[in-house]
Amino acid sequence: MTSSITGPTTGYAGWSHYGASKACQLGFVRSAALELAPHGITVNAVLPANVRTDGLAGLGPDYLREMTESIPLGRLGETVDIAHAVLFLASDEAAFVTGQTLTVDGGQTLPESLDAFASPHQP
Repeated sequence: MTSSITGPTTGYAGWSHYGASKACQLGFVRSAALELAPHGITVNAVLPANVRTDGLAGLGPDYLREMTESIPLGRLGETVDIAHAVLFLASDEAAFVTGQTLTVDGGQTLPESLDAFASPHQP
């Protein structure tokens, strides 16, 4: 299942309907994983952050700049980044992984604030 960081992990003003739908998906993933495990079927979710797509571009240059600046790796995700995560979960290497979420976000959900990675603090 493809969900999102928005809803299960983060919030975004004006997107409550989107966030709610993505958070609901994770309840489905956990219950479906339990129901299908006896049949050897795994169910997992990938939670992308902002990925460069036509839909994202439609939100405008200010949004793209703001989102890019919020990602510690300094770039938006690419569709291939998400494809690699999905490929892993579909592979034999993930045969014992079920009911889980894999966040693919370039570190976007890590900082407490933009200052947390923009200017590292030394102890």
